[in-house]
Amino acid sequence: MTRRQRARLIRAVQYGVLVLGLLALVLAADWGEIRRAFFDVEVAKAQFPEIVKTALVNTVVYTVLGFAFGLTLGLVLALMRLSQVPPYRWLAIGYIEFFRGVPALLVFIALGFGVPLAFQVAINQYVTVMLALGLVGAAYMAETIRAGIQAVPKGQLEAARSLGMSQQRAMVSIVIPQAFRIVLPPLTNELILLTKDSSLVYLLGLSLGQYELAKFGRDALNEHRSLTPILIAGLLYLVITLPLGHLVRRLEARTAKAR
Repeated sequence: MTRRQRARLIRAVQYGVLVLGLLALVLAADWGEIRRAFFDVEVAKAQFPEIVKTALVNTVVYTVLGFAFGLTLGLVLALMRLSQVPPYRWLAIGYIEFFRGVPALLVFIALGFGVPLAFQVAINQYVTVMLALGLVGAAYMAETIRAGIQAVPKGQLEAARSLGMSQQRAMVSIVIPQAFRIVLPPLTNELILLTKDSSLVYLLGLSLGQYELAKFGRDALNEHRSLTPILIAGLLYLVITLPLGHLVRRLEARTAKAR
């Protein structure tokens, strides 16, 4: 057999395995039970419009708050990480390593219950979510931004300094804008991750008006004894994340073309 014939045979075998697997799945599945569990029309109707007006909106708000705080803190940490002052670098490295190694679940518990008990203060629910998501997201965004800053050619900074700009002015006006163009796709990926991490808000004990998609779907599951609400919540997560994923691909293509 020639090389081309072997390649065709391998592809044919792979397609055959895929078709057999799908056929086995179709024959083994109890479609009546699947329809009852996942596609109950009456249960689906009962979720609207509350799941959109409350849960979907809250999910978006939680994500935006966490991302905005995390991006601001991440930029500060990235600059500290690149600082010529060793204590700043040590603080930034310690923060990044700590929050990249600690599960977001523990951060939510610490801010939702530990901090109020330790300091005898009441923290607004939205502030707690913003801090929890932002503190974790900032550790990842800081490393992304640092890599973007270091990817900007050094000649850009040298040219700005030769024009009389200070180090700080050149960094803010020349380097950071170019760095953000480079790191925009990975930052958008971080936004998608924060959208999914917002489901941890349920740990804080929410009122009905503060439910996000995962909590809303879970409570509806217990009420209706059907997985249809979970399916709807998952689809609404996709309503948020799929456009962001498409945006990431567009930005990556544009960045590659510009380079």
